[in-house]
Amino acid sequence: MSPVQPAELEPLVIVGAGGFGREVLDVMEAINAERPTYGLLGFVDDAITDVNLERITARGATHLGGVADHLAGPHSRVSYVIGIGGPGTRRSLAARFDAAGAGAATLVHPASTQGSAVSIGAGSVICAGVRLTTNIGIGRHAHINLNATVGHNTTIGEFVSLNPLASISGDCCLEDGVLVGVAGVVLNGLRVGAGATVGGSACAVRDVPPATTVVGVPAKPLPVR
Repeated sequence: MSPVQPAELEPLVIVGAGGFGREVLDVMEAINAERPTYGLLGFVDDAITDVNLERITARGATHLGGVADHLAGPHSRVSYVIGIGGPGTRRSLAARFDAAGAGAATLVHPASTQGSAVSIGAGSVICAGVRLTTNIGIGRHAHINLNATVGHNTTIGEFVSLNPLASISGDCCLEDGVLVGVAGVVLNGLRVGAGATVGGSACAVRDVPPATTVVGVPAKPLPVR
């Protein structure tokens, strides 16, 4: 078998050069180590810092400029993946890239595991150590971070963020735009409404209403100010 040539790799841009954006690069490189798939064109970032520019340059990557300049340029239709944690920001950026005709790449780290009947939406990033069991649906542009676990028969909506070590039990439903903080837990059979946040190390023991932040063990809504 002849080696894969650069021209055969799928061109890819990563949107966001911050911490998670560079973790996305880690996922891409791990995929390529198993099977050469993507050719990184560079990072797109509206407000890249000097420190982050140094960090991506040290890894051989290029800053391609801001979003508007990129989408007006010759590579506007290449595949993209968004490395920005905030669900709302991710949603607005995806709309801009999709409108320009770009396709969203789905990156699944080879050191993650999946059971049967698992579907993962376009633009999602599955990091190392993630455990997805069986009969799980994950929507578009979800971020499933390091060592998070998702149990059987669970539905994860679009633009959901599960931060490292998040644990989602079986038969759960996390609606669009949900964020579960580091080591946050959602117990079996619960629904977390759209735009809600389960705080870091919190344990949700009952359904979480939409656009509500819950914290603590057991998790309770933050007081409204």
